Amino acid sequence: MIDFDRLPSPCYVVDEQLLDRNLALIDRVRRESGAEIIVALKACAMWSIFPELARHSDGATASSAAEARLVREEFGRPAHTYAPVYTDRNIDEILATSDHITFNSLSQFERFGQRALIRGLSCGLRINPGYSPVETDLYNPCVAGSRLGVTARRLREAGGLPEGIEGLHFHVLCESRPEHLRLALEAVEERFGDLLDRVKWLNMGGGHLMTHADYDCDALIALLRAFRARHPHLRLILEPGSAFTWRTGYLVSTVEDVVENEGVRTAMLDVSFACHMPDCLEMPYKPAIVGARDPEGDEPRWRLGGTSCLAGDYYGDWAFDRAPRVGDRIVFEDMIHYTMVKTTMFNGVEHPSIAIARRDGQVDVIRRFGYEDYKNRMS
Repeated sequence: MIDFDRLPSPCYVVDEQLLDRNLALIDRVRRESGAEIIVALKACAMWSIFPELARHSDGATASSAAEARLVREEFGRPAHTYAPVYTDRNIDEILATSDHITFNSLSQFERFGQRALIRGLSCGLRINPGYSPVETDLYNPCVAGSRLGVTARRLREAGGLPEGIEGLHFHVLCESRPEHLRLALEAVEERFGDLLDRVKWLNMGGGHLMTHADYDCDALIALLRAFRARHPHLRLILEPGSAFTWRTGYLVSTVEDVVENEGVRTAMLDVSFACHMPDCLEMPYKPAIVGARDPEGDEPRWRLGGTSCLAGDYYGDWAFDRAPRVGDRIVFEDMIHYTMVKTTMFNGVEHPSIAIARRDGQVDVIRRFGYEDYKNRMS
């Protein structure tokens, strides 16, 4: 049991025992499906746990020169890189730190493809199969007029798959289930089936939330096996982000004030939803809190307020067995994926420390942030 009162506040904490559970399940899917599973850094770039992730994956995927360099330096192998746009400023570093590169458009491949091929990289093309189960447009890559991926119609108009392309990539899922992947694969086979025999690998992107308690891994394994049986020459690649660190850690905060106006009770925290948990406002979604629950009936309701001066930096409502008081710890659950990678220092607010709760019960604070980190981000 982690003693949250002994940790710095605010602080992100990864629990190695929770991480072990996820990695064991991912290993099972790799072993029984025959698919490669690589880590998406856009969800978690906490490189102090990369040695663990590297032992239970087939590599890592990057979306920028910085991520590709981090994969090469801390994962110990080249990255499988995809970005919506490459530039003359970053392409050389990306090519030097990657062994696969996926292009978002035919024009990007025309511009940079030969440089990748000369260096010996395996080149892929992102396709848009026209199907996604994602209902929130902000996260849906297949909305009308999407800039992400090449449509089948655009590919036909251009005369087909360019010479030098060895793989296809699609990414249409978000915290999805096997039935959504099945529908995505049906769309790929319907619109791009004639190309599958001409390429060496198919990257199915992320969004495969296989470590969720309600996810049917047997169905996923069966689906991947059946697809491999239809296309036995293809390497199948999945690049989940959230699945590796799903429900593996916390964001620890402290109540610093209690404000009540017009009957609304707000516990003011030393963390910020806008700076440290932006998906809560963007998605939006309501995070779970240790010792808190959704209020029922007339029981007291509490709003939690962030430390930035943004008027909307708050979320609610929650019910507590005991009214929050100054000095109480508020511990947000499942805060490792898509949290640290999205944080900002807006307002110069204190950036949470980063810690690992070890298997033997020891807690190591890996990193603390201060004024120099803020200053160096500016100029």
